Amino acid sequence: MVYDYKEGKKRISEILKNYMQVSEVEHIPNDDSFTFENAYYGWVTAIFVDIRNSTELFTGESRVDVARIIRSFTSEIIEILRENDFLLEIGIRGDCVYAVYSSQTKKDENDIFILACYVNNFIKMLNKLLTNNKLKNISVGIGMSTDQEIVIKAGRKHTGINSKVWIGNAVTTASNLSSIGNKNGKNPIIISEASYSNLNEHNQNLCTKTFDDNYNTVYEADAIITDFNDWINKEMLK
Repeated sequence: MVYDYKEGKKRISEILKNYMQVSEVEHIPNDDSFTFENAYYGWVTAIFVDIRNSTELFTGESRVDVARIIRSFTSEIIEILRENDFLLEIGIRGDCVYAVYSSQTKKDENDIFILACYVNNFIKMLNKLLTNNKLKNISVGIGMSTDQEIVIKAGRKHTGINSKVWIGNAVTTASNLSSIGNKNGKNPIIISEASYSNLNEHNQNLCTKTFDDNYNTVYEADAIITDFNDWINKEMLK
């Protein structure tokens, strides 16, 4: 089949001229509320979990072992990140698992930070299990960022091929911050200034101000879930 560029031109002209209703909302709704003619504007928070030195991992281990490691990693990161009532999207990009949430309140922000702590603790559990099975350990960077964004449904009408697109800084910043974590002496969790400002005092005290060439002030943490961590260290391999 050859692309019909004349029909393509007509479709683009229609899209560019069509009225789009942008609704500012407390919490961005679920997929069923999105059409190709509307958009929503609200606070979102994104988490990205990115494996460090994945190229070395993929080329240095047997393919079967790498498959086991990646499946273990993605399975449980998804399980952790989906545990939130305001989850908007969750997925995998290469060696990275990400999730995006509606985050209108400070409670929302703190709940999402706790998920990042669970992820950090899970990696400690996974590495202990990998060591026990004589497999290579992994390290990750965990990026978290918050911003007001316009969210649209994009793709091609009537094909079933579509996805939400986030127009703002939260998603791209979280992705970039995940590449900073666990690198050059920094802790695994890196959060943006906007995310940090919405944390409660206890969670802020778990973070340390640091700097990045692209984002200036960010915050790093190696925060854990105490009960989870105690179980890993004292009971898991009994």
